Amino acid sequence: MRIRFLLIVISVCLSSCWAEPETVLVSPDENIFLEFSLSETGKPVYEVLFKNKSIIKKSSLGFDFENTTSFSDDFEIANSSIITFNETWQMPWGEQLDVVNHYNELRVELQEKSELKRKLNIVFKVYNDGVGFRYEFPEQENLKEVLISEENTEFNLTEDYKTFWIPGDWDIYEHLYSTTKLSEIDALNYKVNGALAQTSIPENAVNTPVTLVGKDGIHLSFHEAALVDYAGMTLKVDTKNLGFTSNLVGSNNTDYKVKRIAPFKTPWRTIQITDNAPDLIQSNLIVNLNEPNKLGDVSWFTPMKYTGVWWEMHLGKSSWDYGMELVDGKWKDTGKAHGKHGATTENVKRFIDFSAKNNIGGVLVEGWNTGWERWIGFEDREGVFDFITPYPDYDLDEVTSYAKSKGVQIIMHHETSAATETYEKQQDTAYALMQKYGMHAVKSGYVGKILPKGEFHHGHYMVNQYNNAAIKAAKYQVAVNAHEPIKATGLRRTYPNIISREGLRGQEFNAWSGDGGNPPEHLPIVAFTRMLAGPIDFTPGIFNIKFNEYKDSNQVNTTLAQQLALYVVIYSPVQMVADLVEHYEANPEPLQFIKDVGVDWLETKVLHGEVGEFVTIARKERKTENWFLGSITDENAREIEVDFSFLDENQKYEAIIYKDGKNAHWNDNPLDINIETIEVTKTSKIKFTLAEGGGLAISILKK
Repeated sequence: MRIRFLLIVISVCLSSCWAEPETVLVSPDENIFLEFSLSETGKPVYEVLFKNKSIIKKSSLGFDFENTTSFSDDFEIANSSIITFNETWQMPWGEQLDVVNHYNELRVELQEKSELKRKLNIVFKVYNDGVGFRYEFPEQENLKEVLISEENTEFNLTEDYKTFWIPGDWDIYEHLYSTTKLSEIDALNYKVNGALAQTSIPENAVNTPVTLVGKDGIHLSFHEAALVDYAGMTLKVDTKNLGFTSNLVGSNNTDYKVKRIAPFKTPWRTIQITDNAPDLIQSNLIVNLNEPNKLGDVSWFTPMKYTGVWWEMHLGKSSWDYGMELVDGKWKDTGKAHGKHGATTENVKRFIDFSAKNNIGGVLVEGWNTGWERWIGFEDREGVFDFITPYPDYDLDEVTSYAKSKGVQIIMHHETSAATETYEKQQDTAYALMQKYGMHAVKSGYVGKILPKGEFHHGHYMVNQYNNAAIKAAKYQVAVNAHEPIKATGLRRTYPNIISREGLRGQEFNAWSGDGGNPPEHLPIVAFTRMLAGPIDFTPGIFNIKFNEYKDSNQVNTTLAQQLALYVVIYSPVQMVADLVEHYEANPEPLQFIKDVGVDWLETKVLHGEVGEFVTIARKERKTENWFLGSITDENAREIEVDFSFLDENQKYEAIIYKDGKNAHWNDNPLDINIETIEVTKTSKIKFTLAEGGGLAISILKK
């Protein structure tokens, strides 16, 4: 019988001859073992086993500093302790209501043997679904200002895993995933369709989450949690010895990557560990490692579907800008408006009317404010955007009053063009304007190179920009959906006004990307990689798949049925109904699924799936307790069986099924869809065929 968790002092020298005793931590279900020790030279080392198999072999921990000697060797254990913790907390909105937070924790307090006697604590938490650990720099006399030039956290693996990765770009996550062996990762020569892609990457490194699949079915995903006041982490790849080492995002303005004053804590380094793909999505490791809700009641934010003035700009039907001119530092209407401006009062009211009729709670308005004529491609972008002044053809008073009368919320848009100082100066005024008009959600954007020059989207400076913008927004009862963001790391638990974000190649790439857009495999990979970090504002629901009247060389590379399935598969508490109004009005039958589908869930079941191939997810809506199911596949057709045993006992349901038609194909015949209604119960089992690039969506409504 295994001991549930223990502290073992081993007096004999093991095969690698560790000088210090090992500390062993075990997961509550006893499947994951973590061993911590010090090497002969006093180097901190850890190892992870899963079901008696070594997953992470001996891997060292440490730091390099700009202003003092490194944390590497010469440590001794001053103290250690183990505790167990078990609670259930509730998400104010999310993929489920109740979240079990059960772990065993090891805290190791280290001190240098040298004259400086500097201290470093390492805290490990072992859950049933993985491991998290972080560093603590306690208050101490000989280490006050900490200038970290690099964090040296190793993840040494025991197998050449199949790896799903994007390059460790310091500026964007908007890359297609590559699927290679770990030993074959070459991020410095990352290619899309055979062409070398442009990236901001100084090392052969990958961004996180990065997901690995082993020969025996073990699934690993590496990421971080609670990224606060610190640089984002990429993972440098060791293709020879098979492993990763942390590689923090830096700055061209300083030699160090992180500047902190002790005491402080780093983000958690996370390893999700399962023996199948679906359990990766079911894992709550990332949110559990974050602190509890600091905002209290956030019922002012309502999860919702939303339409908006957005897709039409990507198609080229309309524009963000009005056609004003910058005269003496101020935007003037000089009579040269081009007539293609999208965010007009008339156009927005059209979206409001459509939303009100179709159970859609919000309307996003992009391009409403002055400055879009000079928003990208210009070096002098500071001060260009004004976040309170609308264009002449957009009446903010009329639009907000009309929306309120229809029971629809206007979603604000703040495109910063990455001019952070301009945005920071105007935030209070901009949020106050939203509060005046009763707007509770903003989509923010950070397109372009960061100003001030030399900073990167994922560095320490910008992490603080993103987080501080959201924290300030909460004071005005504003929820934030950031695009061109820092990665999601579970902060939605602590600040539940951080509702969603982009941080991947989204739907818009299908409208204009020269590489042909997102291939059918993209989202079956995203579900097991990017989505593990948190909600995604992917903007699904395109009905006009080919849109040849606007672009004859681009299209959405899925079937119509898959576009419906994405409302269930890709989670976000705000889900865009992204296509043009006329395309929905011409297709009322598939639109019914969007009208019915929920956005806020009581529970989630991942029924089956494989990374990069397919995934099937069922979610139970909080308000109605109806179920909705979505399934998507890559470029390969496949047959799946849906076991409805997740349904309630002694309850009959009406299942409205939206499935690929017999001749459906993502490219050849994407609009072929069959819709049928049947009765299902908990005992039902039904087989379905997913077409190439296809999908399945089912509304399962209580009778």
